[in-house]
Amino acid sequence: MSVIKPTCLRDIKLRVNIVDVVSRVMTLRKAGSRFKGLCPFHAEKTPSFHVDPDKGFFKCFGCGKAGDVITFVRDTELLTFTEAMETLGKRFGIVIEYEEGTGPSREERSLRQELFDLHEFVAEFYFQQFKGRTSAGDYIRAYWAEKRRFLPELADEFKIGLAEGDDSGIGAAVLKRGFSEDAIRQCGIFFVRESAVLSMGNLRARFRGRLMIPIRDHQGRIVAFTGRQTDLTPADDPSREAKYVNSPETPIFTKGNLLFNLDRARDPASKENRPFVLVEGQLDALRCWSVGLKTAVAPQGTAITESQLLLLRRYQHRIECFFDSDEPGQKASLRFLPLALKTGLEVRFLGAHSSSKVDPDLLLLERGLAGYTELQKGSLSAMGYACLSILPNADVASPEEKTRAAVQVQSIVSATESEVARSQFLAEAAGYLKLPVAALQKDFQSSLRRQQLPIERQDSEKAPVDAQSAQATSSNRDIAPEQHLLLICLHWENLGKSLAHAFPHEWIDVTHPCGALLNRFLAEFEQDNWPGRDHLDGLLESPEEKALVASLLFDMPALDDPVKVLQEGIQRLRGRALEPRLRKIDLDLATHHAESSVDAISLLRLRSELQRQLRQPINLAPL
Repeated sequence: MSVIKPTCLRDIKLRVNIVDVVSRVMTLRKAGSRFKGLCPFHAEKTPSFHVDPDKGFFKCFGCGKAGDVITFVRDTELLTFTEAMETLGKRFGIVIEYEEGTGPSREERSLRQELFDLHEFVAEFYFQQFKGRTSAGDYIRAYWAEKRRFLPELADEFKIGLAEGDDSGIGAAVLKRGFSEDAIRQCGIFFVRESAVLSMGNLRARFRGRLMIPIRDHQGRIVAFTGRQTDLTPADDPSREAKYVNSPETPIFTKGNLLFNLDRARDPASKENRPFVLVEGQLDALRCWSVGLKTAVAPQGTAITESQLLLLRRYQHRIECFFDSDEPGQKASLRFLPLALKTGLEVRFLGAHSSSKVDPDLLLLERGLAGYTELQKGSLSAMGYACLSILPNADVASPEEKTRAAVQVQSIVSATESEVARSQFLAEAAGYLKLPVAALQKDFQSSLRRQQLPIERQDSEKAPVDAQSAQATSSNRDIAPEQHLLLICLHWENLGKSLAHAFPHEWIDVTHPCGALLNRFLAEFEQDNWPGRDHLDGLLESPEEKALVASLLFDMPALDDPVKVLQEGIQRLRGRALEPRLRKIDLDLATHHAESSVDAISLLRLRSELQRQLRQPINLAPL
């Protein structure tokens, strides 16, 4: 097992600015001495995620997620602790050192990191084939420049490649480079039978005779490929008739969580406050980029997902949809619209319902940014697009047609949780559908009530149980005393040793994280081994404990008298430990009878002693 040296861990925390790391994933804005933005761990519309660069911690006041720079990388990139450390070390040029004899062997190297390396290697291999002075290279460059009408510089910028029809080259190159068997089997670039021994003869390339477009995640790492069919695609290729072939999902690639070109588009979208332009495919996004429209993104060969929209929402709340204005594009837009409203995005549609079909690639090729600007002037809002798609001729529509259209529009509007937005959407929809606003709003409210009735009925059936549950848990609403004491230990470390000697540690409930940590910390204070709150990693045994400490350290408590808080916390611990014993003694005395074997005198003495302890003032002796 690999064990990273504590000095290396401290080095990472000291040298890596957490703001630089978090900014790769989401947009942060200055807020006093801190930074804030939309939380990457849950859906929200109002920023509640805060980063404190001085302390090196983040905390979301919405979902409660908290931690340091290593926690953030681990959780956003789905890594282990060691992988997160290795990632930060590689990114910031810090050598990761391991305890003697524990460093990872080549076979134990992070599979995820190796998959990233393998994809970079393969992308470079395909790129060199694209540029190669071979008949296939000459063909693909001509295809790129003449048929697709892109400049050579764009191919260099995006590392566009060529997968030749003969698939032996890439397999031999990967094997020669020494990538592990696990990485080769799981990268998605090859077809390999599970039972087959890994060898050149058993490696079949997924991409053959295709224009290769590397797919990067929002941090700019190549995680997959899209291959465009060309005349070089061999007849014996099983996917010969497929215009596009995409990488399958792998440990580093989930197509529903990724948008092509987001790694480049996010900066102009957030820093220049420009809307994202959502197009259908990678080549459309490349066309947008080539003419100066730098905020274009595209889904990865699938319908838009909520995860993708939440990813966009981190950087910009406005989106312009620039899809083909044919029937499939229109249906895709209507499926996407409720998700966009649910995530709080402001959506407009370019070129929708124009007199002639608009092909984004052709329009931008012929007219450049001027064509885009002209379409912006005639763009449609979310409700305008929905109403004109569902009921294009409202002026001559029958009452029944308008009713059916209203039901569909109301279904879209219900996706948003904001009452203000719902009211405005319905008012706008009423204008397009030629309906009275009040009537449409009344029908909408009736529809909502019908949907809620089954839920209300279920809730009423559960009411007695819920009431009992609420009564049973009402006494637990206060924060546990262990958390108060733990907070004091972290922010007023000079009180830690006095606290450690102030009460029996058996009073601490160690079954929950706060109690377990308090018990551990007090033992360190008691034995004069307290390392200081900036060096606690050796005392924290789980990610949950690290997150808890980060959360407690994030804000300095506004306490006028921390000693008083300590005394109150100890008093609560004492009451929780002794009062049940006192009640048990009272019960035993109440049921005592002459023939009982219970020693009443002893019980009375013990009862008196417990009462004395409960009345005794809590004193913190200076040490």
